[in-house]
This record gives sequence, C-alpha cells and structure tokens, in this order.
Amino acid sequence: MKRRFALAGTLLALVLGFGTLPAAATPSGTSPASTTAQAAPDISVTAVRAHLDELSAAAARNGGNRRSTTQGYRDSVAYVKGKLQAAGYTVTEQPCTSGCTSGAGPNLIAEWPRGDANSVYMFGAHLDGVSAGPGMNDNGSGSAALLENALTLARENPDMRNRVRFAWWTDEEQGLNGSYFYVRTLSSAERARIKAYYNFDMVASLNGGYFINHITSAAAAPMKAYWDSLGLQPEENTEGAGRSDDYSFERYGIPTSGYAMGASARKTSAQAAKWGGTSGSAYDPCYHRACDTLTNVNTTGLDRAADGIAYTLWQQAVGTGGGGGTCDPAGVVGNGGFESGTTPWTGTTAVIAAHSGRTAHGGTRFAWLGGNGSTSTESVSQTVTVPADCTRASLVFWLQIETAESGSRAYDTFTVRANGSTLATWSNVHAGGGWIQRSADLSAYAGQTVTVAFTATEDYSLQTGFLLDDVGLQSA
Repeated sequence: MKRRFALAGTLLALVLGFGTLPAAATPSGTSPASTTAQAAPDISVTAVRAHLDELSAAAARNGGNRRSTTQGYRDSVAYVKGKLQAAGYTVTEQPCTSGCTSGAGPNLIAEWPRGDANSVYMFGAHLDGVSAGPGMNDNGSGSAALLENALTLARENPDMRNRVRFAWWTDEEQGLNGSYFYVRTLSSAERARIKAYYNFDMVASLNGGYFINHITSAAAAPMKAYWDSLGLQPEENTEGAGRSDDYSFERYGIPTSGYAMGASARKTSAQAAKWGGTSGSAYDPCYHRACDTLTNVNTTGLDRAADGIAYTLWQQAVGTGGGGGTCDPAGVVGNGGFESGTTPWTGTTAVIAAHSGRTAHGGTRFAWLGGNGSTSTESVSQTVTVPADCTRASLVFWLQIETAESGSRAYDTFTVRANGSTLATWSNVHAGGGWIQRSADLSAYAGQTVTVAFTATEDYSLQTGFLLDDVGLQSA
C-alpha cells in the first residue's frame, strides 16, 4: 500500500441484499457452502503461501526487495507470468511508458477468454514493494491470493457469463503509477466495459482487521456477504481510501471494492474484542519495514481473503450464480444523464438543467434537488421495467451533496424509492467528496414495472443541495 494521506467519502448507502448469500458461519479457514448453481471453490492457502515463498526468494536474490525498478520486481513478474501461461492464459506485459518511475517494470494483465467481453470484472493487486524489505504482506499477500484464484479459475474452467481480467500493477508504492497509466490509456469504450474493479492490498496483516473498500456499495456486496458468513463483522476500509490502485479506477467513475487487513493505523479496543489481536498496536507492525517477511503473514486472514475473492468472482462472472446470461440492463432508464430535456422524467422537472456555477458529472446537464434553504420537497421520477433475467439489479447513479448544515444530525434528506418503498437515504451528514457513485438494490423487482423516485426534503433553514446525474441500471 502506498503511503498517502488522502480522504475519500465513505459510501453509506443502504443496499438491500445481493444474490444468493453463502451459508451461515463456518469454522475459520474453511469456505461456506454456496447455494448457487456453481459453488465457488475453496482456495488452498497452502498454494497461496507457496507463491509467497517464490516472491520472497525473488527478493532474496536481488538485494532483499522487490521495488518496481529492480530485478526483484522483474523476477516477480516472470514468476507470475510463467504460472499464468502454463495455466492457459494469454498474458500481456504492459510497459508503463509515462508517469511511472524511470526504470519501472511492466504491469501484468491476464484475461480469462470466456464470458461476455462487454461485461468485464477486474481483480488486481500491486506486485511491487518498497526498498526497505521483501514486502510479503505489502503486497505479496494480495498478489499471491490473486494468482491462486486465477489458477483455480483455469483448473475449474466453469461456464462463464461475464469476463474476468486479472492485473498485477507496477510502481504502486511510488504513487499508484502503474494502475493509473493502465486506466487512463484505455478508451472510453474500454472503460465502460469494466463493470467493477476489485483491489487486494495487504490481506494478511498480523494484527489485522477485516476491511472492505466501499463496504455498502453494490460492487462490495458479494465480498461483504462472504465475510459476513464467517461472522467477521467487516468494517469500511477508511485507512486505505485513496491509497491503493482502486483509486485509479475511481478517478474514472468505475465502481470499486476490495479487501484489506490494515497498515500502520492502530487497532481499537472494540476491534480487538471483535477480531482478536492487540489494541493500540498497528495492524501491520512491519509496514514498509525490513521485517515484512514470510513471518509477517497472518495465514488465517490470507485464507479468508483468498476464499472471499473466489466467492466474489464466482458471484459476478461464473455460470448461473445469479443474474443470468441474458440480462440486458442497457436503456432501461431513459435519459439517465438528463442531456435530452426532461422526458421521461416526471415531477419537479424544473430542477433538470445545465446549472450555472456547477459542473455535471457527465455532459452538461443534471438534476439539482433541494438547495433552497427553506421547507421544501422536490422529486424526479420515471417508470422502468426491470428485465426478468436481471435477478441481481442495482439502480446506480452519481450524487454530489453540498450543505450549509453542520454537525451529525440529518436535517435535510435525499431518498430513493421504488413504488413508494424506501431503498436508500442520504442526508446533509454525507456532504462532501464531490461526485460519488451510489446504488440502491432493485433485485426484488426483476420482471416488474416500477416507478423509481429521487426525493429531496429540506427543513426550514440552511440549504442542502443534492445533485443527481448519470442514472442507470446495472446487472450486478
């Protein structure tokens, strides 16, 4: 994980359910039984640790580290690439030709060539480390867990409904440079094909906790479902916000999530009571230090992360594990970007415009609900038909909240409803952070015609504006 002191908005949306959940909690180190048509496999933590052994050896041969500019990194790339090629992947080394540290090695990209190429789920981890040590937790752990998942997918060779792409990034420790180069050099059409990106950075911290990026988002739902099934009570990864490769994708509006077990922040007493470990001590006592060796690896946490990756991959891309192969959410929401006037939106349609002094998330127009500073209610809605095959469907949209209110009390609210039933609510408390993609679950309405409504309600003073743009339906 790169040492970066940036804040990112925590997604606090209420997402109701997600596909078929795993079975109830099972003993540590085992996988819950999936009730989907094709259950996710158990990932061998012994195999994951064998990959870590190889990465450690690569560091030992080359000055004790795997920094992106060193032979230790290039040997790490060669090892991962060789394993993937032997498993049948076509693997691409992508040189980072701009924005990376001089002499940095390449990104490594491997795509499983089955499933819908227009619906891609990416799983990534940075392969480089810092110069201080071999980087076994940061980030040999994420890299090794990801590699064994890729190899397991190849061995299982299940029917695929969506495409899976794996990535091992260069130069993360120097500024997220490899992943940012990758995303920014994609065409807009190629970016649009990526439905979610999952990041795995430090998933074996010795004194770690169980953290999920954007834990309440639609993308995070299968990750949370798996760890919930183990009784882990995961929390939002606030320490890692903006500090790893998922941020490169977030900058281009691609939904992201991922697992982490923590870096230099200290475990609270409540977390120690919940997860074990030592309160008041860092999650990873060897973060960016020479002691980040094979002895600095939490095998139980590594196992739980590797199995959660498999569960997420199977849920999002494999066979009939939910969603179905004929779900087509494109065009379900009409004029979701508000660029074509107000039709088919109804309600307070005067809020839809190219508002002076504010920038749309996309295009020039958006809906500005609220912002009056007086008692008021404004709403826009439209009627949509959720395709019957979209058994896992989310209403996704971009929301920017700005307020003159202060404190932690919700005075002004923004509510998402379907046929009058509340799906999610935000308020002035959630202001800040610019445009943030939000979601609300519509899975219960598959095959039905439903009226979706966005409503802003303000009290008698101090304005809160809820800016809405780029509304759509997503099949997962």
